[in-house]
Amino acid sequence: MSPSNADHNPTLDITDCRKVAVDEPFVIHLWEDRTRGEQWVPAYDTKGLALLSDEFLRIASNNAVENGQRIFELKAVQPGLYQVVFEKRMGWKFTAEERRVFRIDAQPVTGN
Repeated sequence: MSPSNADHNPTLDITDCRKVAVDEPFVIHLWEDRTRGEQWVPAYDTKGLALLSDEFLRIASNNAVENGQRIFELKAVQPGLYQVVFEKRMGWKFTAEERRVFRIDAQPVTGN
C-alpha cells in the first residue's frame, strides 16, 4: 500500500528503530486477537532480511477468546537500512486495521 493511497491513515503508523548485526536473529512481538480475525502480515526486502520463524503464543484464559503474541524471528543477511511493515489485517476488510513500521539498521559483524 503506498503512502499516497487515499485509505492510508498516518496515525496508524508506529515506528520502532532497531540496530542489529548481520546474521544475528532478532525478534518482533505483536499482539493479535484471532477471535476477531486479526492477522499481522509482514512486508520487507527479502534480499536484505530473512524470516526465520513465525509463531503464535496463545495467552491462557478461561474463555474462548484466542488472543496472544505473534512472534516473528528475522535476521539481516547483508548490511544496510531496511524497513519491515506489519499490517494488521482482517479477513473481510480491504484496508489494514493498524500498521507498525520497524526500521532495521543492519551492521556488519565486527571481528573479535
